[in-house]
Amino acid sequence: MSTQSTLVAVPGARTAAGIFNSVVAGFAVATAWEIGVLDELNDVGRLNVAAFSASHDLHLASVRSVFAALASAGVVVRAGDTVSIGPQFADVYQNKAFFHWLTIGSGELFAAMPRIVRNQNRSGEFHHRDAAAIAFACREINARSFDPVFWQAMGSLDFPLTTVADLGCGSGGRLAQIADRFPGVQGIGIDISADALHAAETFVDEAGFGGRLRFIEGDVLALQPDERFADVELLTCFMMGHDFWPREQCVATLRRLRQVFPNARRLLLGDTARTQGIPDEDKPVFTLAFETAHDLMGVYLPTLAEWQGVFEESGWRCVNVREVHTPADSVLYELEALR
Repeated sequence: MSTQSTLVAVPGARTAAGIFNSVVAGFAVATAWEIGVLDELNDVGRLNVAAFSASHDLHLASVRSVFAALASAGVVVRAGDTVSIGPQFADVYQNKAFFHWLTIGSGELFAAMPRIVRNQNRSGEFHHRDAAAIAFACREINARSFDPVFWQAMGSLDFPLTTVADLGCGSGGRLAQIADRFPGVQGIGIDISADALHAAETFVDEAGFGGRLRFIEGDVLALQPDERFADVELLTCFMMGHDFWPREQCVATLRRLRQVFPNARRLLLGDTARTQGIPDEDKPVFTLAFETAHDLMGVYLPTLAEWQGVFEESGWRCVNVREVHTPADSVLYELEALR
């Protein structure tokens, strides 16, 4: 289920200079997305750096350096202050959220790698990531990768939906989508990050769903019964299922969800697993960063085969598996609560 890269080869990409410059280019991609450059180029094909910087109150020399980094990787082509899309632009634009996840959301984690690999430093809260930035990136990742199969699964529900809970809701994007498509549905978002929940509340208020969606700060791995959860018929959980593991903890967590949400009939669980059999030099976008980050954090990443072995023991029946092609080895499991 791996995804082969479609990038055009960049001369010298595997030299020391190419590797070094690509690190800078990765940060430039995330920056260009945040300041609106990538969207502007995608819409109109070219722009003037000085004019864009002036209209967005950006530091001109810094923005020129961002474009130099992008040009070094073939994302753009520069002719003075005129910038147009390069041979790598389409693929990078499609994958921009992964760059944001890596450089902005997980930048501190990777910067701490020399410290984290030493066992003596792996105690307490030994790593940090930007939860709000990761939630922002994951909203885009979900839209591109998981949403097509998610809406197929939603279309196959065989019961009327009134209340949904999103586990690890991040910035609230999925709940907002559900609220938009199902006008009568109420939603609950649960996340351990106060920063992500603050972003979620702001986002859904601006989208006009604040009266129907509410957010609760809590650890999905240790939820307790709550009267607010009593009416939930559908659980959704995306890009955090691996946090349930290792196996014993995963079984316990899935069982607890059955108790905490006693009327839940379906759990839509979308996640990315540890890949197998892909040579290191051929790993597709996101895979290397995702697996390395979780190894650094000490988070167990199950394979797809390991996932299949826990459901019925945990009180759920897997009724369907929908493949997601990017990231590699990603799936949506449709789980039905065993009665």
